[in-house]
Amino acid sequence: MKKSFTIHDLPVAERPRERLSRLGIEALSTQEIIALILGRGTAGESVTVLAQKLLSTFGNTRNMAAASIEELVKIKGIGPAKAAQLKAAFELGKRAESSPDEIAPQITTPESVIREIRPLLKGKKKEHFVLVSLNIRNHIINRQTISIGSLDSSIVHPREVFKEALRVSAASVIFIHNHPSGDPSPSEDDIALTKRLTEAGKILGISVLDHIIICDNAYISMKARNLF
Repeated sequence: MKKSFTIHDLPVAERPRERLSRLGIEALSTQEIIALILGRGTAGESVTVLAQKLLSTFGNTRNMAAASIEELVKIKGIGPAKAAQLKAAFELGKRAESSPDEIAPQITTPESVIREIRPLLKGKKKEHFVLVSLNIRNHIINRQTISIGSLDSSIVHPREVFKEALRVSAASVIFIHNHPSGDPSPSEDDIALTKRLTEAGKILGISVLDHIIICDNAYISMKARNLF
């Protein structure tokens, strides 16, 4: 009997869970996302085959979401437990779409954004460059770590920074990165990078409000010091 192809036959870096961690959920196909929800296949049939069988049977995820437990378990390999996992995942997505928006923090001073981001960076041993995207009223709509490691133009590229800002329709952005050394003083590279990103933002119509360098017990606002 021919062995069914499984996720474990893929190189580790190309498996859905690893690709999600490295590239984000957007990089996964619908089949891969369903496979992650199901978790594992059955004897003789891999989880990727089960996921494809579901898509083939119902045609699309909308029809799959509308299917009852009874309809789902008619698919060979989908028992009550896997059917329940699918129903729960679809219901969670539906509730996320329909739930009222939480009031996002409004950024009015460097201190207000530091309060939001410092817990994420406290104690880090490497430099983390974080993009904070804001709406037109300066409410935070997204936080995204763009890079980890020493900052330079090859690691923090305008394309990667503003791809995230454009994805969430940001009106403006604030950059934050940490100095593990404990000295928040900006380097020449920090200043040059900020100027480059600011110019890129102008072209795209996204204002760069500040670049803040923080340590565990200190910070510097590059905007307040007129460094860009």
